[in-house]
Amino acid sequence: MGRPKQYAVAASGQWTDEEEGRRRLPAGEVHAWEPGLNQTVCGLSLSRSRLTRFPHVGWADTFPESGGAADRVRRVCPRCASVAGRRGGDARPRWHRTNPRP
Repeated sequence: MGRPKQYAVAASGQWTDEEEGRRRLPAGEVHAWEPGLNQTVCGLSLSRSRLTRFPHVGWADTFPESGGAADRVRRVCPRCASVAGRRGGDARPRWHRTNPRP
């Protein structure tokens, strides 16, 4: 087994947080993005969809319960959340087969 994938964020908008030293943060609709690829996890092209990349923001920071970079996030892509995982208070455990058939 390899190490788990680390997803960054691509968003439809951006804003600058003055309190944290003028750091660019995502706004609007956010998608999971694997650095090095030109598309989101759900298959949207970054350039055609006009999504801005945020390689310094982790996917887990886009959820409101994380207290991270989610201040101006309006919508989290449900397809990306199903692939990259949703971590938070309402997160369901990952699917796991407890008794596989032979």
